[in-house]
Amino acid sequence: MSEPDWLAWAREMQAIAQSGLTFSRDPYDRERYEQLRALAARAMAAGSGTDAAHIEALFASQDGYATPKIDVRGAAFNAAGEILMVREVQDGGRWTLPGGWADVNLTAAENVAKEVLEESGFQIRVCKLAAVWDRTRQGHGAFPFATYKLFFTCDIIGGAAASSLETSQAAFFAEHALPADLSSGRVLPHQLRRMFAHWREPGLPTEFE
Repeated sequence: MSEPDWLAWAREMQAIAQSGLTFSRDPYDRERYEQLRALAARAMAAGSGTDAAHIEALFASQDGYATPKIDVRGAAFNAAGEILMVREVQDGGRWTLPGGWADVNLTAAENVAKEVLEESGFQIRVCKLAAVWDRTRQGHGAFPFATYKLFFTCDIIGGAAASSLETSQAAFFAEHALPADLSSGRVLPHQLRRMFAHWREPGLPTEFE
């Protein structure tokens, strides 16, 4: 799946502007980078139908050298080989692997364990980094910032199903009975299939583009 050119261009312009504003001390250059950021916001607003002022405020909140954001997902399996999934409150109750944005001062594995516990009620042991995928190239749909998605296979070691502020339900699914209503911004069917493959064959190499 591909994304529209305007989105890729606007995202790149925003990244150039953000990095330029981080390092430039020349007032004239800074003014040009601010103009470029505003242009990126207008381009994204025109393509998405979103208010340009809202997007420009979102872009202005980003500082430092522009790098991809990190999303972590835990593919946690029970003894029966079923995968743990949760219903997202913010996405109409659609199902996904537990996870979210990585927090600072935690390793990627620690972030996964924290997210799974908070969103599902289950304690896990992180076993393997199964995949590092680019959100755009995987076909997750439009998003203003570049994002890497880290998928880990995990074993359930304790806890019990529980809801949270972000999730309304946690449940286990066999590979042949996965829910159809997935939160596609978070997880896609082919990614779930790959997680089952990595759980069955732990020696498979980590996948990446």
